[in-house]
Amino acid sequence: MSRRTETIAADYFEQKYRADIDPWRFRSSDYEREKYQSTLAALGHPRFASALEVGCSIGVLTAKLAPRCDKLLAIDASQTAIEAARAGGVPANVTFEVATLPQQFPSGPFDLILLSEVLYYFATPDLVRVAQQCIDALLPDGEIILCHWLGETDYPLTGLESSDQFAEAVAARLPVRAIANDEVYRLERLSAR
Repeated sequence: MSRRTETIAADYFEQKYRADIDPWRFRSSDYEREKYQSTLAALGHPRFASALEVGCSIGVLTAKLAPRCDKLLAIDASQTAIEAARAGGVPANVTFEVATLPQQFPSGPFDLILLSEVLYYFATPDLVRVAQQCIDALLPDGEIILCHWLGETDYPLTGLESSDQFAEAVAARLPVRAIANDEVYRLERLSAR
């Protein structure tokens, strides 16, 4: 399978969600359910003042993350996905917005940034730019959670490549890399200490 070389454009996701509102089976997959539980268990603090979820899709993980946050900004490149997330019932502390990265990165500040199943859609230059934007928006004691499937795709990067490149790009600011899972998907927490 040949891989793409450019960052995957927002219309790719919009078309997927228009064809099937749950194209990756976020609502019904055992894989997703287990991964969401593991992601919440990997968080370094019981509560966060201001969190950012990048690539929130239809809001399944968002709903599980919301009780751990005072404020949660959940973004996705697809308007259709964001509309479905809003229709699912929005807790008062959650804001859903359409945003395409790296062009429309929210300013923050955040004490948690979650990037689950999104980094491998970026070509390396854009991934490095997103990594810098995360660092710029992250509070000094904040953390970043990464989670990426390790299987074969036609995306610009593999799950391991995207995870490793991101961790390397933020290592000067977030030198502690705690890998919570490295089978089927890589789940890790990046922090200053």
